[in-house]
Amino acid sequence: MEFEFSDKVQTLRARVQAFMDEHVTPSEAIYAAQLAQAADRWQPVPIVAELKKLAKAAGLWNLFLAHSARGFGLSNLEYAPLAEIMGGVEWSSEVFNCSAPDTGNMETLELYGTEEQKRQWLGPLLDGDIRSAFCMTEPGVASSDATNIETRIRREGDEYVIDGRKWWSSGAGDPRCALFIVMGKSDPGNSNAHRQQSMILVPRTAPGVTIERMLPVFGFDDAPHGHAEINFVNVRVPVSSILLGEGRGFEIAQGRLGPGRIHHCMRTIGLAERALAMMCRRALDRHPFGKPLADQGVTIERIANSRIMIDQCRLLVLHAAWKMDTVGNKAARREIAEIKVSIPNMACQVLDWAVQMHGAGGVSNDFGLAKMYANARTMRIVDGPDEVHRQQLGRLELAKYRPVRPNAPAG
Repeated sequence: MEFEFSDKVQTLRARVQAFMDEHVTPSEAIYAAQLAQAADRWQPVPIVAELKKLAKAAGLWNLFLAHSARGFGLSNLEYAPLAEIMGGVEWSSEVFNCSAPDTGNMETLELYGTEEQKRQWLGPLLDGDIRSAFCMTEPGVASSDATNIETRIRREGDEYVIDGRKWWSSGAGDPRCALFIVMGKSDPGNSNAHRQQSMILVPRTAPGVTIERMLPVFGFDDAPHGHAEINFVNVRVPVSSILLGEGRGFEIAQGRLGPGRIHHCMRTIGLAERALAMMCRRALDRHPFGKPLADQGVTIERIANSRIMIDQCRLLVLHAAWKMDTVGNKAARREIAEIKVSIPNMACQVLDWAVQMHGAGGVSNDFGLAKMYANARTMRIVDGPDEVHRQQLGRLELAKYRPVRPNAPAG
């Protein structure tokens, strides 16, 4: 693979960074104040709406949608450095209409939706007029194994009926969230466990859809984005709402989660970079026992190790992106699993050192490190826990050394 970004990417990189420096980073205090003063924390934050207009006017919009005329036309490898820049500010990806779970849902609609589904849902999502949620995880089963899901999707005449309970449906707390992509079992008796599931498009306003509660993450409510527990009771939608066809849900999930995982990892690199920058500034600013923290051997070692770890992980992400672009998501499953384990763990370690460097302030909300750590730690579970990805990696590695079975004797 080539490690040098093209002139096009370098230009976009400079434009995104300039927009962040001029508009987004100076607005962090405004964002925090508006959210703190809001009567309803689940309403959109006004400064984000203003910045979205500026980003759209600047042509920095829908950068994520790889290999598509509907998006910016960037490959995964080309998008990686842009997502990293956005990752330095938790909410900034929405400014460019590049935030999860909308990115994954838009890619799903682009790849698997009918023209009518795209007209109804993809167009408004690409325009930033609505938002969406992805409903797969359930409270009653071990959802790291998607074959366990219990939500039922059954056909009755010209309608599908959905019954089940989902949770950790990110983005469902936003009043602009108009669409749920729901995964459930349409054929639970199928002998092929991976053909039992389907995915279906459910309007947020459909009768029988109830948001039971918003789930806190390490004590943070994650407003205005949030993560919901949702109950679906006798929810009816037209048969035209099915994605790709009955029994194709697991296939769609695999296609959706590959890009989703790498986007999370790209942004998490940016999060770690910011934590390192904060660590360095703090080390130079604080003077315990008559000398700056930066003169302490343990401080220098942690900063050096952070630099090494971030750079290693960035190269892993770029390699995975390149593999996805050249051989496809399925063939790149090993590389995707590698980054999904390594990047969140790296970020947790760098953030832990940054918190330690800030002392008691690090565990408060004054510096934002506690929230950053909560986000990084959550990434070790989102889109599949570390253990599942390690199991896949181990099996792929062992397969290289298993003896080839001899051909069965003839007749």
